[in-house]
Amino acid sequence: MIPVSVSPTPQRIDDLDGESVDGSDGARYRSNSPIEASSEDPSRCCPDHARQLAAHGERYILHDGAPELLMHHCRYRLDPCNCDEFLPRKVKWMRSLLLPMALFSMMFLGSFSSEMAFAGDGYRLPPAEVVEVVDAPRSPSLTLSPDGRWFIGIEPDPMPSIADVSRPMLRLAGMRIDPAANGRHRTSFSRALFLRDLSGKTVTPIAIPEGARLVAARWSHTSRHFAYTLLTESGTSLWVAPVSDPTLALKISDRISSVLTSGYYFSPDGASVIITEVPAYRGVSPKKPAVPTGPSIRETSGSATPLRTYQDLLGNPHDEALFGYYATSEIHRVDLASGDRMRIGKPDLYRSISPSPDDHHLLVTIIQRPFSYLMPAYLFGNSIEVWSRAGEKEMVVATVPIGEGIPLHGVRTGARNIRWRPGSDASLVWTEALDGGDPKNDVPHRDRFIVAEPFDGEQREAFRSQYRLMAVAWLEDGHRALAQERDRDRRWMQMWLRDIDNPDGKARLIEDRSSNDRYADPGSPVTRVNSRGDRMVRLEGSSIYRSGRGSGPGGARPFLDRQNLETFESERIWRCESGCYESVSAMVDDTTFITRYESPTEPPNYRLRTSGSIQALTDFPDPTPQLRGIRKQLVTYQRADGVDLSATLYLPANYEKGTRLPLVVWAYPREFSDPKTAGQVGGSPYRFTRIGGLSHLFFLTQGYAVMDSATMPVIGDSETMNDTFIDQIVASAAAAIDKAVEMGVADGNRVGVGGHSYGAFMTANLLAHCDLFSAGIARSGAYNRTLTPFGFQSERRTLWQAPEIYFAISPFMHADKIDEPILLIHGEIDNNSGTFPVQSSRLYQGIKGNGGTARLVYLPNESHGYRARESVLHTHAEMIDWFDEHVKNATPRTTPTRPDGQ
Repeated sequence: MIPVSVSPTPQRIDDLDGESVDGSDGARYRSNSPIEASSEDPSRCCPDHARQLAAHGERYILHDGAPELLMHHCRYRLDPCNCDEFLPRKVKWMRSLLLPMALFSMMFLGSFSSEMAFAGDGYRLPPAEVVEVVDAPRSPSLTLSPDGRWFIGIEPDPMPSIADVSRPMLRLAGMRIDPAANGRHRTSFSRALFLRDLSGKTVTPIAIPEGARLVAARWSHTSRHFAYTLLTESGTSLWVAPVSDPTLALKISDRISSVLTSGYYFSPDGASVIITEVPAYRGVSPKKPAVPTGPSIRETSGSATPLRTYQDLLGNPHDEALFGYYATSEIHRVDLASGDRMRIGKPDLYRSISPSPDDHHLLVTIIQRPFSYLMPAYLFGNSIEVWSRAGEKEMVVATVPIGEGIPLHGVRTGARNIRWRPGSDASLVWTEALDGGDPKNDVPHRDRFIVAEPFDGEQREAFRSQYRLMAVAWLEDGHRALAQERDRDRRWMQMWLRDIDNPDGKARLIEDRSSNDRYADPGSPVTRVNSRGDRMVRLEGSSIYRSGRGSGPGGARPFLDRQNLETFESERIWRCESGCYESVSAMVDDTTFITRYESPTEPPNYRLRTSGSIQALTDFPDPTPQLRGIRKQLVTYQRADGVDLSATLYLPANYEKGTRLPLVVWAYPREFSDPKTAGQVGGSPYRFTRIGGLSHLFFLTQGYAVMDSATMPVIGDSETMNDTFIDQIVASAAAAIDKAVEMGVADGNRVGVGGHSYGAFMTANLLAHCDLFSAGIARSGAYNRTLTPFGFQSERRTLWQAPEIYFAISPFMHADKIDEPILLIHGEIDNNSGTFPVQSSRLYQGIKGNGGTARLVYLPNESHGYRARESVLHTHAEMIDWFDEHVKNATPRTTPTRPDGQ
């Protein structure tokens, strides 16, 4: 049985930096973190959200309410090159001109504080119908027990207030720390917790102490207990409740430390819990010196260490002291029957703790000093050690240095992703690079996979991979595994069935396709946890199960297949019917599974399917019935160069056929290697229309048509595709508008464009390089690519290798051409790599200085996505007012200029 969260609300997979992804329910994220996927600390796995991660070949295992990453998203970096003598003369001349300009733009940061100090009128409200929908209640989230018999349910709080978002925060080592919680800073909490049986006939509320706020809850793999954490005035507390009587919850600790770890881990037998706790005698927090003790100095010795533009880094000795103070924890094991506890080891900077499957040892990762001022904590040096159950060091498995030498787009050298072997007693496995960690090195094999018996001193090479090894998922027989590789140059992925205990056995290729090919995706292997807590691929006889989205030209139709590992033939167990969207959330057994069902008129609810019969498990009501009249359809069309494109077209509830409406085009560019996969349809027109948060679909309540997720593919060679970035997004935008006009629903002279993060970058470029739009909205974007000089998105060249490209696609460099009104919105403390708040400030200044029309809005205490109710409502007020003035009620313009000059 798979423990699957069946929450109707998408959740972040991690808390790390990443590019945002836009959807109908607002901004989300895709992580760019180089942390290896690890069984010791799944929360550090790269997440994300399937729509954008699929572009990079990620695979998922069905579990915990959203897919879990089956593979690690490699770190994208670029290898610097200074081979000027090989450049054409024209390029050398451009470099001589552009580099000084680029360097000047770097120095053009100036005083950011003065730019943010302009007066505002306080928070504003959008029209009442928008407020009503934003404030609509959210359905509870349900998490299924591993044995498939119980749910724990969480009722979320309303949207957090600006006071919640403004709680004290420390920005240290690439993290945001809540000093009161001794954990990561968070703003969303829940109001109630309950236990219910599968049918819902028995529901037991769990008492929450007065003044406490529910943070999260999760199951033990044994299904005998569940744990939950609360934020109180004294810190974070951990409680564990027995399913037999959940009212007898045991408070494990009120000093949980989760700055670096998840805070707690159930032991393999489920009888105890291993926690990281604030040290008992750590004293008071370090105080900042009133007088500086000296200058801050950095020095480089000449070795090339290109870095991403990380934020919230350590900057001085006081920062170091604060990080050490809050990140230090001590380990305890607490018996769930008696409450007895045993301290393990001494206080240290523990990053992860993982008990061996036989529970006789611990695999411990400890961050080592000195800290880096250039990199976040997950790239600090660390020591990976095996301890006894009592905390005695038995061996050092690996000493990992600070990650400054990792090549761009590359990986660490030496052992990486060290973990216990699932199904073993205490064997270790890890991956090692054979190409120096550099994808540009031409080698026959990129990686090798190692199996080690640490107490015998024996280790062996199980296999080598031709491409980068992204993940190894173990089958329940304990000796076979599915190994996934990815070729970054071709954007190609392979999955091999390998017998790890038989190195001489022949590996069999089970999957071989473009990582962008949605239509050919055979689905993700379904997993479940064994009695020791190891997550493994579910094996029934000689077959595994695969669950997928079922993307196709008419939209996605999810499915569940059984695949025979002898013949590799697949048998379809179930497929979503047409006219709705129903996906597998959990398998209870080989004939019973739980699905999440929705349709354009029915909100998401959960069903139990058994041998053809269907039983409703939930009956969540429609939270916004006033939106049910909204119409939507999947539309497909072609770009001028023949590339197939698609979008979801939404029309207001009161739309009258034949009326031409002002149109909003909302998009996010994606990169592809070939036109065939670029034109594939990824979504479904049969999903329930749920509008909330920052969603741009609120324009529907104001009389606009919306083309959502209008595809903006950038197609070409992986090294040079951005050479034609501008031409391609302009052509895609023109095709989208043409389609809406052709359908008779849009007025081609009243069109606005918008996007978040990379979509904001796209928006500013469209306004600078074409006259198709009346105005634009750009949220949390980066507009000067010289400030991300070692690459961005999928760009592999550095500023110094391709200065003309960085210049050409930077809207800041073309601010004089942005002659349509643009609304710039940014969180004041955006910590996404590359999208510094100053990016919006400088573009605004550039437009202002050239006589353009722009409005700049900074949202206090907001990051890359905006969370506070006040911020969200103010954002909608700004967006609606901007497009009402400059799109809906705009002065008629002359015929727009098309890319082909017509």
